[in-house]
Amino acid sequence: MAWHGVEGHDPIVEQFRRAVQRNRLASSFLFVGPEGVGKRTFAIRLAQALLCEMRSEAELDPCGTCPACRQVATDSHPDVHLVGKPAEKSFLPLELLVGSKDHRGREGLCHDISLRPYSGKRRIAIIDDADYLNAEGANALLKTLEEPPPKSILILIGTSPAKQLPTIRSRCQMVRFSRLPTETVANLLGREGILEEPEKASQLAQHSEGSVTRGMELADSALWSFRTTLFDRLAAPQLDSVDLAKVVAAFVDSAGKAAPPRRARLRQIVGFATQFYRELLLRQNGAGTDCDGELQQAVRQAIANGGSEGSQAAARLQRCLEAAGQIDRNANQTTLIECWLDDLTAVGY
Repeated sequence: MAWHGVEGHDPIVEQFRRAVQRNRLASSFLFVGPEGVGKRTFAIRLAQALLCEMRSEAELDPCGTCPACRQVATDSHPDVHLVGKPAEKSFLPLELLVGSKDHRGREGLCHDISLRPYSGKRRIAIIDDADYLNAEGANALLKTLEEPPPKSILILIGTSPAKQLPTIRSRCQMVRFSRLPTETVANLLGREGILEEPEKASQLAQHSEGSVTRGMELADSALWSFRTTLFDRLAAPQLDSVDLAKVVAAFVDSAGKAAPPRRARLRQIVGFATQFYRELLLRQNGAGTDCDGELQQAVRQAIANGGSEGSQAAARLQRCLEAAGQIDRNANQTTLIECWLDDLTAVGY
């Protein structure tokens, strides 16, 4: 059963419940796991459970209806402070953590969490997009992490421990969130009319890699048409990087002028290429997954065209994974597309 809308993470719920009941709740947490599996929702529900006015925090069962629960849900509770990376920024702005230059140390998340709780219970700070903390931002958090204010909890939300500086990792209790089961993703996509067709939700869930966010991004018929084109190009005897770069760039441009949807579309394209080379590598080594027929056909065609060297497929797979990381670091998209495909071409079958 879902914990107040949080699906698939019951063991973590029990972990926190035991810690609260034993009065051994840590002051700093690092939530890591794939994007779109419920880490942020879990942090919000945890804040509700700890501040609920109707139920004891030891129950870890927020009522959802008291003033405190409603305020947390609407991001208006005076003891809960949530910050995240603005869409147009490459990193979390330092000002969100320690205030502007004119008010440094007198505003921002680190200042707010140091104050006495308004409700008398706890102050809770949540940093979404912690993957985008640069060295300056991470250093600004050190004092708060090393000397946590009384009755305070700081939660950082990211995707991988490797994306956090050692100074952050060593001072936080790590909580690992797993990918959601395919059935769970399908149910969440169908909930509240996100996708009204059960068959469509199930199809997208199979390609979501356990992420509701990725499943929602894939609900685009143009994307699946492009996937077919991309697989045909990748399976060809020779990869024409120059022509494919033009095709990819045009498709990314069609997502609009705003950076976030363009970046999301490029991430989807690189993700498709990653699927292709991963499956190719597995088949070359006598394995393989229960993937869809289109991907199976493309991989068979690649092998028939001479894609038989596992080391070369592995090198291309690694380059796709690197490209995905470069997208997350806001690399110039035009340059990234050209370099990525040029590098794939340089590693011939």
